[in-house]
Amino acid sequence: MTHVNTERIVKYSVDDEFALLADLIRQHAVTTPLKLAITDDTEVPHELTYADLDAQMDRVASRLTTAGLQAGSTIAICAKSSSAYASIFLGALRAGIAVAPLPPSATTSTLTKMLVDSEAKLVFLDSDGNAALPQQAPGHPMRVALDACPGLLTMEAWLHSAASGIALGRTVDADSAFNIIYSSGTTGEPKGVVQSHRMRWAHIQRARRYKYSATSVTLLSTPLYSNTTLVAFFPALAFGGTVVLMSKFDTGKYLALCEAHRATHTMLVPVQYLRLMQHEGFGQHNLSTFVMKLCSSAPFPAALKSEVLARWPGGLTEIYGMTEGGGSCLLEADVYPGKLHTVGRPAPGSEFRVISEGGTEVPEGSLGEIVGRSKGMMTGYHGRPGLTSESEWFDQEGRRYIRTGDLGRFDEDGFLILVDRIKDLLISGGFNVYPRDLEDILHQHTDISEAAVTGIPSEEWGESPAAFVVLKPFGNATPADLMRWVNNQVGKTQRLVSVTLLKELPRNAIGKVLKRELRQLARLERP
Repeated sequence: MTHVNTERIVKYSVDDEFALLADLIRQHAVTTPLKLAITDDTEVPHELTYADLDAQMDRVASRLTTAGLQAGSTIAICAKSSSAYASIFLGALRAGIAVAPLPPSATTSTLTKMLVDSEAKLVFLDSDGNAALPQQAPGHPMRVALDACPGLLTMEAWLHSAASGIALGRTVDADSAFNIIYSSGTTGEPKGVVQSHRMRWAHIQRARRYKYSATSVTLLSTPLYSNTTLVAFFPALAFGGTVVLMSKFDTGKYLALCEAHRATHTMLVPVQYLRLMQHEGFGQHNLSTFVMKLCSSAPFPAALKSEVLARWPGGLTEIYGMTEGGGSCLLEADVYPGKLHTVGRPAPGSEFRVISEGGTEVPEGSLGEIVGRSKGMMTGYHGRPGLTSESEWFDQEGRRYIRTGDLGRFDEDGFLILVDRIKDLLISGGFNVYPRDLEDILHQHTDISEAAVTGIPSEEWGESPAAFVVLKPFGNATPADLMRWVNNQVGKTQRLVSVTLLKELPRNAIGKVLKRELRQLARLERP
């Protein structure tokens, strides 16, 4: 068991077999107290040195303890990214309390379900989060404001009674809950993925491949409620670097912050890379300090990877994995430019299998569902043992794997080629049609900026593929032109039945295309 304490001694290291993130931050506060740990992009940036962050974590942990929360309890945070958000999250971890970061962009109904499911005793929010949550939330958890929310207790007022430097006496082990990350809730009921301290430690160890160090400056523009952000945020602090948080992504502001802070690392989703490549001022900013750029969360077209490599200094690593864990693949695109059509090879400590619909392993190189295992695996879905069981697969030795829901195969060099999401697969005339194949073709058209394909009902074929396209600013292709161009390259069952031009594709806050919304749009448009 690892004990959370307030002894100001250098005791923990990223080289240890296991350590708590809160203890690593304590170490940095001792060895480099004046080093900038976290800053944000608010009008007057709120900067926290490691000494400041450590002291604030103590205050938060102490106040949570005096409020009656115990190790194993949960708090929720529903707000935009900020230094205050980060200090609440990290302070709760120091007290052995799990955090449920909730997306302010979700509907009131979905947020209510998440809050109830998390069993949070307190909820910290900003004005956006306060507006999104019902004023009389079930269970009536106490609300604390991270910014100016009329009628709510402010964070500073809430912290006022917390003594500093008191021994918390909290005990946390590797399997204790670190956080509960919720699915977007765009389809079905939102599920809470319980991640342990062991799982987060595995993410920290994996980050060695990203060349993190005490001199790293990591710019994060995706929200802190997303696992995509957190797999870069926590390791950056564990290694003693600096994190710059953006409350909302803006291409011009992002580039200006890169230059101002001399950023060395970042995590972006594919659509953000696309926006930056299209930004007219991209080449006017000095990005020479970059060591590594990371990408995750959604399909990353090979052509876009190639453009990023050509125009943006530093390495580029694509991370394939799930919030649920189970293994990850890393594509070091700058090292393997001939493998940009893949998502890389299994990361150290990750093990994958490819299984059939019936749950048996398929021959090497064959197509099937990807399942994986590693030290970074979720405990389960919070309060959902049935759904947890459905997400698991066990090999003949009884070892546990997590099902990804992705169809793919490994090539002769051990690189994973993803074909599509199983749920996105459509069957037309009895044949499997993979939307991603058609999207790859559409992305090759010189007029197209973005494209998504989904299946729609067909009396003749059962299902047929329909495309939704965003043109480049200079693009003038018509839907008929694009449909003819694609259909001349594919088989009969793959032919598009419609092409719809959109100003933008519907996406969630982390950049994933919402195909359910596209299917609904297609049904409305068809006679």
